[in-house]
Amino acid sequence: MKALVTGGAGFIGSNLADALVERGDDVTIVDDLSTGKRENLAGPAAAADLVEADIRDARAMRDLIDRIRPSVVFHLAAQIDVRKSTADPAWDATINVLGTINLLQASLEAGVDRFVNTSTGGAIYGEGRILPAPEDHPQAPEAPYGQSKFCAEGYCELYARLHGLSTVSLRYGNVYGPRQDPLGEAGVIAIFCGKLLAGEPPTIFGNGEQTRDYVYVSDVVRANLAAVETHATGAFNVGLGVQTSVVQLVDALREISDADGFEPEFAPPRLGEVQHIAIDPSRSRGELGWEPQITLRDGLERTLGSLR
Repeated sequence: MKALVTGGAGFIGSNLADALVERGDDVTIVDDLSTGKRENLAGPAAAADLVEADIRDARAMRDLIDRIRPSVVFHLAAQIDVRKSTADPAWDATINVLGTINLLQASLEAGVDRFVNTSTGGAIYGEGRILPAPEDHPQAPEAPYGQSKFCAEGYCELYARLHGLSTVSLRYGNVYGPRQDPLGEAGVIAIFCGKLLAGEPPTIFGNGEQTRDYVYVSDVVRANLAAVETHATGAFNVGLGVQTSVVQLVDALREISDADGFEPEFAPPRLGEVQHIAIDPSRSRGELGWEPQITLRDGLERTLGSLR
C-alpha cells in the first residue's frame, strides 16, 4: 500500500508511520515540523520520505498528492491546543478546517482510494450527557478546537456524498504514550510523567475531578489500520469507554513509581475545558473490528519506561 501520513513527524503520526513501514508499505510523510520532530522518525519511519510542507498550502498539497499518488491518506496534521484555539479561533480553523479541505480536494483529484481523518471524541461532544458517549451523542463543543474538528468531519462526509470519495473519521479519546511531548500544552499524562521524573509536583487545573477517556497510542495506530480495511464511513469512537479523573491519574503514577512525594498543586480551571467525558467504542468494535488492548495501568508503565 502507498500511504501519505500528514503530521507524520508528530506523536501519533510517527507511531503510525513506524507501523506502516514495518509492514512493508510505501510511506510518505508531510509535516511542517512546527510541532513534529525529526527525532520522532529515528525508528522504522526513517525509511519513509519526509516532505516539509504546510497543509494550509493548497497548491503544495495538490502537487504532492498528484506526484506520489497514494492509495490512502492518513490525515493527522492538526492544531490540537485547546487554549490556543480559544485565543485565536480563526488561526485554529485555517489549520483544522481549511487544511483538511485542501487535502480532501487534492485526494479527490488524484484518485485516492481512502481518506482516514483524525478527529476528537472528547472535544466534539462537549459535556457528556450520556457516558460513555456514542457517536450520535449531541455535538456541543466547548472550545474552537472541537468545533473546527467537527467542521472538518463534516467536509469529509460532504466529499463522500458529493464526490464519492471514501472517507472515515476516527474520534480519539485522550491519546498518550511514547513520543508525546512532556513539555507541551496538550497531553496531561506526558506532562505528569515529565514532572514525576523531574521530581516536580504536577499542576491540576480545577478540582481534579474532571474525567477523560485515555487510550494508548498503539491502540490508536491499530484503529487507523483497521479503518483502511473497511468501506465504513462516518465517525467512529476510538477509546476505552472508561472515565478516569485527573486525581486518579496522579494516584496511579504515584503507585506505579513508588513516588510518595508526588503530590499535585492546584490552579484555577481553564476556559473551554470539558468536565466529564468518555467515549463508547462499540461501533468501532462492530464495524471496524477494533477494540482497545492496552489498559491504563499498562499504558502508564510503558509511557514512564519510554521516558526514563
